[in-house]
Amino acid sequence: MSTPTSISIPKLRADVSGQVIGPDDAEYDQARAVFYGGFDLHPAAVIRVADEMDVARVIALARETGLELAVRSGGHSVIGQGVSDGGIVIDLADLRSIEVDPEDRTAWAQTGLTAVEFTNATHAHGLGVGFGDTGSVGIGGITLGGGVGYLVRKHGLTIDSLLAAEIVTADGELHRVDAEHEPDLFWAIRGGGGNFGVATRFRFTLHPLDTVVGGMLLLPATADTIEGFMAEAETAPEELSSIANVMRVPPMPFVPEEAHGKLAIMALMTYAGDVAAGQEALAPFRALAEPLADMLRPMPYPEVYPPEADDYHPVATAHTMFVDTIGRSEAETILEHLATSTAMMGVAQLRTLGGEMARVPVEATAFAHRQSRIMVNCAAVYERPEEVEVHGPWVEGFASALKQDDDGAYVNFLGFDGEARIRDAYPGATWDRLRKIKARYDPTNLFRRNQNIPPAKEERAT
Repeated sequence: MSTPTSISIPKLRADVSGQVIGPDDAEYDQARAVFYGGFDLHPAAVIRVADEMDVARVIALARETGLELAVRSGGHSVIGQGVSDGGIVIDLADLRSIEVDPEDRTAWAQTGLTAVEFTNATHAHGLGVGFGDTGSVGIGGITLGGGVGYLVRKHGLTIDSLLAAEIVTADGELHRVDAEHEPDLFWAIRGGGGNFGVATRFRFTLHPLDTVVGGMLLLPATADTIEGFMAEAETAPEELSSIANVMRVPPMPFVPEEAHGKLAIMALMTYAGDVAAGQEALAPFRALAEPLADMLRPMPYPEVYPPEADDYHPVATAHTMFVDTIGRSEAETILEHLATSTAMMGVAQLRTLGGEMARVPVEATAFAHRQSRIMVNCAAVYERPEEVEVHGPWVEGFASALKQDDDGAYVNFLGFDGEARIRDAYPGATWDRLRKIKARYDPTNLFRRNQNIPPAKEERAT
């Protein structure tokens, strides 16, 4: 690779239709900020592209200059990969159009949309797609990595609703891919992350999704309630997906003051089906203990995304993995480790999988963990980046204590884990196939500011 060269902001402004933001512009600090705190990276330019031609021009600029290229949809990468220090950022934020066909139950959506923006647009027709658990996540990044959210048991991963995509590859060409057109590339972008190009539009199949029963249920955390919750979550109807966050209770106004700071299960739950059946499915969870707060109710689906503060930029360290069971022994381990955390927030996030996600063949997409039963994220949230020296080892010790036989990892939750953990996200034949496809579409590894899959050497173009 050639030595990186500088870029001319005036020339770049003349070459692209979208907004170019440089270090001297008033918007620069806001443009380079990402969701998570602790990142102070200074790109040479942030380009809010206006269309696919802009994307191609910026890709060409990155090739010509040798500058690192970062791609940002919602900016939620846990390690700040949506920005670059000294490189070029393609910001998709202005690509926000969506075309809904309610009769065909499909939608074409640009990848700068957030999950809640997409969901609001499709909800107007009583339809929807499952993304993650945070409304401000960009649909570009979460979809390319898989997408584990509130509908994972009912409708599978986000990629299981993906019918087609438009993607600009490293040569600047726009490809429309689906199961029949360039199926290898379509396979790779369903779980392979941003390694293969810049996705600019997605076509989704939409599911009937109007009123759900959901919200938050807060239970005291004991070995009995954690074990019981996970047992109920596994046997619950597939219409019910849940995220159990075991953590200390923040000082929330709707929670009794005497519970503040105590360990609890903060469960985020969604039943996507008949309201009466949903209430019946949730009853066993409510019966595990006297709830500290019960905010489960029938609601329009977009309301499953809680409101977010614009100034919330957490500094966090986490370890993601899959396990087969969370029984009493694991519940006790969780309580023991959380009791020792000195972070602002220590948490074990437990997501029961299965259902529709597990019925998709492992080889059908680049997401290869279809048979994994529970996704666990051990995390610490704290105030200053340097505190990682304390909380990082605590997170790794916590994860090590819970580790079982499943070596997999979810790429969207990986941090600074290194190649070994990326290989865990793409085991065996999945890794080999991804590297061959990478060599075909990005032989020089231009798209490397990600959980990187290097091109296979023997497949590289000459």
